[in-house]
Amino acid sequence: MQILGGRTAPRHIATAAALIALSALVLLAMGREPICTCGTIKLWHGVTASSENSQHLSDWYTPSHVIHGFVFYGILWLLFRQTPLGMRLVLAIAVEAAWEIIENTDFVINRYREATISLDYYGDSVINSISDILFMVIGFLLAARLPIWLTAALAVLLEIFVGAVIRDNLILNVIMLLWPLEAIRAWQGG
Repeated sequence: MQILGGRTAPRHIATAAALIALSALVLLAMGREPICTCGTIKLWHGVTASSENSQHLSDWYTPSHVIHGFVFYGILWLLFRQTPLGMRLVLAIAVEAAWEIIENTDFVINRYREATISLDYYGDSVINSISDILFMVIGFLLAARLPIWLTAALAVLLEIFVGAVIRDNLILNVIMLLWPLEAIRAWQGG
């Protein structure tokens, strides 16, 4: 099987699919909603201050998952350059799936609610988490194909654009989760 011009072993694809399915099962076992409790599945939901945020296939946080893919590709390329692309993708999926599970624990959900402006956040739906993993895969595969300068430029542009539109992005999200700053919180609150 070909992925972006390189040979990818069927076992890597099978392992990747199994990891994604396993993460969905774990999230369901944790009590996460399969889809939005509104009863619909939207391709895009663009209202961040809404109970439907992080419940559909894509939203304003989707670009951060594409950037995860850029970052994971870069780190895994640096650390495991001789490892086949398919295996590095499996490792990236394992990390992203683990994050989706951790992100949807009560501890992290409550941390977001306490430290950020995400007062209505109550976790992702399973379909949103799986979609987030798939968007990470897209980012990873783009980074595997694009020149480094273009991948970096896309990451910066996505961060600036999303930050300007919703006053949040990957960098701000990490800062507010790990080291909440009142100045950022005030700015995000408008």
